[in-house]
Amino acid sequence: MNTVELAPHRFAGLLAPAVDRAFRAGMLAGRDGGGAVLSQRYGGVAATGFLVDLRTRLAAPGGRVDGPGFAAITRYQDPVACRRTVDKQVAYGMLHRGPDGTLSATERGAAFLTELYQVHAEVTEELWAGHGERVSRLVAALGRLLSYALVLADEEGDRGGSAFAAMAPPHEPDGIPSGVLLLNRLGTLRYHRADAHAAAWEAAGHTASSVAALPAGPERTAIELETDRRAAGPYAALSAEERLTMLADLAALPG
Repeated sequence: MNTVELAPHRFAGLLAPAVDRAFRAGMLAGRDGGGAVLSQRYGGVAATGFLVDLRTRLAAPGGRVDGPGFAAITRYQDPVACRRTVDKQVAYGMLHRGPDGTLSATERGAAFLTELYQVHAEVTEELWAGHGERVSRLVAALGRLLSYALVLADEEGDRGGSAFAAMAPPHEPDGIPSGVLLLNRLGTLRYHRADAHAAAWEAAGHTASSVAALPAGPERTAIELETDRRAAGPYAALSAEERLTMLADLAALPG
């Protein structure tokens, strides 16, 4: 019997674009399927933008994102522009910012997030209709990956100042539909790779701006391969067959 050996670092490189495609499809469906209208009711993107980005932590009771975590999440954006955006969302009464820069949702912000979760429930049910078994498999696999990634982060003492540490685990209230679980677990896994990518380009002597401007070529390829190596840890939780199944399931999802 022929078997395919898909090592964790190779899987990391193959999985990243598949995760991005499925996640973006779900978020786009959410925006077009009621999310944009919902945002307008609360003041528009100027009022809700970072709440959408940080929804899976700030929707949790007592959920917070600290200053270093927020800086990691927004590492490719202008920090001055980010601060001004947060200023506006605080002024709209959607975000609370503590003296140390920690962000949390206000009562109004939490109400928006509750409604946003419902929008995502409706749109993912429609987007991935007929793929219930596939969605359930992906939800289970992602749950194992995120749990193992958290264990590894604790063992390595890497639970501060990273985007993944700020956003994991995602808030999953009782009764949350599988489509929302899938969307939010995909989003959280993307932060794990984002941290691996940042570590790779920092080790190569780059900054966020310089790596963004780096053209295709040997140097960028080397950074991507190092990203795969650094991101590979959690994928040891899956067998080679489970890794192939995960890739096939993501590829088969509409969007």
